[in-house]
Amino acid sequence: MDRFQEMQVFIAVCEERSFATAARRLEMSAPSVTRAVAALEKRIGTLLLSRTTRSVHLSEAGQRYLSDCRRILSELEEAEDSAGGSIAAPVGQLTVTASLLFGELFVMPLVVGYLQQHPGVSINALLLDRVTHMVEEGIDVAVRIGHLMDSSQHGIKVGEVRRVLCASPAYLAAHGSPRHPADLKHHRLVVSSASTLVRRWEFREDGKPLQVDLQSRLTVSANQAAITAATMGWGVTRVLSYQVASQVGSGELALILEDFEEPPLPVHVCYQAERKVSAKVRTFVDYCVERMRQDPAIKAAGRSRA
Repeated sequence: MDRFQEMQVFIAVCEERSFATAARRLEMSAPSVTRAVAALEKRIGTLLLSRTTRSVHLSEAGQRYLSDCRRILSELEEAEDSAGGSIAAPVGQLTVTASLLFGELFVMPLVVGYLQQHPGVSINALLLDRVTHMVEEGIDVAVRIGHLMDSSQHGIKVGEVRRVLCASPAYLAAHGSPRHPADLKHHRLVVSSASTLVRRWEFREDGKPLQVDLQSRLTVSANQAAITAATMGWGVTRVLSYQVASQVGSGELALILEDFEEPPLPVHVCYQAERKVSAKVRTFVDYCVERMRQDPAIKAAGRSRA
């Protein structure tokens, strides 16, 4: 087994967190996968993976090596694509990333539609609620919510999302609708620890920032759980507008305190600006941009729509 094959095996074990599952994915025997990783560690001279009977974990050296492997194999595939003429034809492996809920609602339908049109392309979709590093992790296309800080990325704006407060009509009928963010201290709140705003919610009043400290009896670990609790009438929650677009449209949830919202966040489709753009990247980006710009949930940030 050559070094590139060993890298592919190592990446599969890391992504699957299991030698046996990686072996099935690669259509290899489990002992062959184990030997490949052992040979890799022996040649490098350090432990890359710590193994127990139930799980596999990356060492610090393994984390660095995983990033390097993804980058090297991505560059190798790009070189082969270029030499083989696939700069003009979309073929090969494409790695795409987005946040978990946005990816499920918006990106996955586009992935499926794109694959149906381009049989020569395969896609690895990484839906993760963490900041990914495109170069280090070998990512071709990323859908980002928020302002771009990385100059190595080229981003095409496809829409905007708002940070909105919402509650069920039944809750608002029973408890009243707050007229000012300060009124929230009299309401039941649902706070998601998936957001960075666990201790306070931020607003704008007369162009100036306004913060409200949170006192919540219900804290959940995922935005979808917060939305479910709000839909059931427990209280008020704060999420991104696209996350409750269907519930607001159906009347299950109502938006409140819209006049105090912070400015909307842009949504970008990003790819690496410093690399020659292959056909698979170019066509996937074009496909996403065209369709996302038509989606009413992110097309505009106008009020009274989620």
